[in-house]
Amino acid sequence: MRALDWQGLFCQSCSRAAVGTAILLGVLSCAPVASRSPAVTDQIPQKALDPGELVRNLLQREQQLRSLRALATVEYSSWRGRGKFQEVVVIRRPDRLRLETLSQLGAVLIVTAANDEVVGFHPQERLFYRGRSSKENLSRYTQIPLELEEVTRLLLGLPPVDLSGRWEGNGGSLSWQREGGGRETITFDPTRGLPLKWERFDGNGEIEFSAGFSDFAVTSGVPFPMTLSFSAPMRQLQVELRYQEPELNVVLPESLFVVEKPPHVRELPLESLGG
Repeated sequence: MRALDWQGLFCQSCSRAAVGTAILLGVLSCAPVASRSPAVTDQIPQKALDPGELVRNLLQREQQLRSLRALATVEYSSWRGRGKFQEVVVIRRPDRLRLETLSQLGAVLIVTAANDEVVGFHPQERLFYRGRSSKENLSRYTQIPLELEEVTRLLLGLPPVDLSGRWEGNGGSLSWQREGGGRETITFDPTRGLPLKWERFDGNGEIEFSAGFSDFAVTSGVPFPMTLSFSAPMRQLQVELRYQEPELNVVLPESLFVVEKPPHVRELPLESLGG
């Protein structure tokens, strides 16, 4: 299989003007157009799995999945409508993220996020948005109220949970009561112990956010989900992301997560985009 020309792709994305405008709906963390993982899970006969072993499996995967560089096809559905586009996804855990929404002429939108700031560059409009790193600013592009470290975990196929909490086993799943109310649940493949589904519930038992992990393929010696599906029912948001030729645990320089403002481009505070 021919390797992707990442250097050429990034240079092309930064230098070409894009056609059309795109808000990064679900590019980062969003919800399922087709929830394959939950469907698969429903068909698997559940059997009791050792909760301690499941937690150890997750801890091991955390060590195995540190960085990612991939192309992805993204399909989304929300109250704004439906869409499909290609995305460059670059991640270095815990808090480095770069997303490029592509058109035939290059990047429509480039978003970078780090522990200190979030930047959104719209090449066609020649607008450059910059703001402090926060869940609120990140969600101005993703539409999903998740912290940066949660987003990077999700896109690497990891449930965004605190493994130091008190997890309880229930057949083929783990659950944890969140501080302040609500709970989180992870459902596993009973034969391989891989996470298939994650759900976050509010204090009233309503699903705030869910994610499915499916189509696992061994990449760099690690079972990696080639399809991610995300859902935020309260926001009427569903997204499916299908990776193409993902590269795991590659060395990613800090410069990839920094976008310098080009000359003759107007800079605005990210907060001016509204909620």
